Amino acid sequence: MNELVEKINRLRRERRAIILAHTYQTGDIQDVADFVGDSYGLSKKAAEVKDADIIVFCGVRFMAETAAVLNPGRTVIMPDEDAGCPMADMITGDQLRKFKAEHPGAPVVCYVNSTAEVKAESTVCCTSSNAVKVVQSLGDVPEILFVPDKYLGSFVERKLGRKLVLWNGFCPTHAMIRTETVLRVKAEHPQAKVMVHPECVPEVQDLADFVLSTGQMCDLVKTTEIREFIIGTEDGIMHTLRRTAPHIAFHHLSPFLRCPNMKKTTLAKIAHALETLETKITVPAGIAEASRRSIQAMLDIAGKGG
Repeated sequence: MNELVEKINRLRRERRAIILAHTYQTGDIQDVADFVGDSYGLSKKAAEVKDADIIVFCGVRFMAETAAVLNPGRTVIMPDEDAGCPMADMITGDQLRKFKAEHPGAPVVCYVNSTAEVKAESTVCCTSSNAVKVVQSLGDVPEILFVPDKYLGSFVERKLGRKLVLWNGFCPTHAMIRTETVLRVKAEHPQAKVMVHPECVPEVQDLADFVLSTGQMCDLVKTTEIREFIIGTEDGIMHTLRRTAPHIAFHHLSPFLRCPNMKKTTLAKIAHALETLETKITVPAGIAEASRRSIQAMLDIAGKGG
């Protein structure tokens, strides 16, 4: 293990590379990364990279695509090219074009968990941390299309008290969480507060004390006086939370909350990627330009005060 980390550090220096990792990556990947964050934090960081030639993206493909779109002057590589996202695969660019044709003139809010082609067909992107703010920014228009996550979309609907036209997509990992699981773990830890991700089904969200993105969860535990939490999201975040707030007791809802794609990255694959510069992630110029507009629109909205 130490030899691999030493090799990664040497190659990182030689290649002038920066390693970005999602909070759902395993602890050893997070520990070797230069930056660990949720989709919004990673999008911002990818856009800001200036002092590196190479971005090694430890996450899933749509995230690496986003980095390539936001920083076209950098080489973006993925340690495992097969690390995809089932939710992102639940809608294609062609399906979105047909969806838009059925609702002419309606703006499209696209969850960042989607392909570059889908982003290119959208008005504005969002992440789980800023979806409410992004939808709210569109004002009182007759219809807003929200793709692809129906559960994040329903979370926004309830927050804003307005209906959206939702695509029937979801995260298989978060959709596994059931109310009986939450109730059982709450009974085992009666003093703990429950935090779940807005990709969970509404019934699970209703049982939680906090419905937050992974980045918001990490921010909360830095300042809260609460000393015990039950966590309802992918298990990689447990390492992040315990490192961020070692004085707090964290209980994971279920050992089955593991995204198999997020776990495909390994230290050996990172070392190989730095050595060979494989696999490079590229986005066709036209799609990149259009998707950059929707991502930048999100960054502009999220960056505004209020």
